[in-house]
Amino acid sequence: MTTAPQSVELPVFYKGVMALNSRDHASWHRRTTDKASWLANQHVVPLTVEEFPQAQRHFPVIFSSGRDPIPLALMGMNEGVNVFVDSAGALPDSFYVPAYARRYPFILAKLTPEASELSLCFDPSSNLVGDFAEGEALFDGVTPTDACKAALYFCEQFEAAGQKTTAFIAELIQHDLLMEGEVAIQQDGAERPFVYRGFQMVNQAKLRDLPGDVLTNWNQTGVLSMIFAHLHSLELTRDIFLRQVRLGEASAEVPALA
Repeated sequence: MTTAPQSVELPVFYKGVMALNSRDHASWHRRTTDKASWLANQHVVPLTVEEFPQAQRHFPVIFSSGRDPIPLALMGMNEGVNVFVDSAGALPDSFYVPAYARRYPFILAKLTPEASELSLCFDPSSNLVGDFAEGEALFDGVTPTDACKAALYFCEQFEAAGQKTTAFIAELIQHDLLMEGEVAIQQDGAERPFVYRGFQMVNQAKLRDLPGDVLTNWNQTGVLSMIFAHLHSLELTRDIFLRQVRLGEASAEVPALA
């Protein structure tokens, strides 16, 4: 088998990463599933900026803390809790699944730290790709099948969306728009509010004070609509909290959301 690409830290969901090739995986297939077990117990999932309009209808869109923030779909108020996905990975009807989760078990990665190109890889522990009879074949001899090409195309599109997301974040940082967020939710009968920190959000006061030419440019390029999608989505935080209460998972501690 090929060796796994060298990586200091594996991405979320992935327990291993192996390069896909016709020499070692000529007879391998890809299984489909209606359950996303890798989403169970995952309270935040990375998002691309292109997903904000769809995502903001289902869950809050927040930003991770630290020097290199990324957008995140908030699916639970506490680590280890996903209020939408059960332990088996069953998803609710008409639920938006972030592209980061939909590309699993595939991913584009460098085979070596010195490599200049990304290669199609997969998580060998997923049980979704393997040397079994059922599912879609990944190769026809040495030729990639449509299923293999589709996986590669999706990962390539995800990488392109990631570059747009990086540019979007750079705009927010350039204008110092991100600030540390805090959510305080007072539940009926509780002595004190549930307080959540450890994430970032757009500072609306600074947004209002931006020069007109910046706002005009952002309106034309779509940046402004993405910011508003993020801000509107924060209203769903209480819905996530109430879902968690119904699951008996609410915590009065002060956890980090991201």
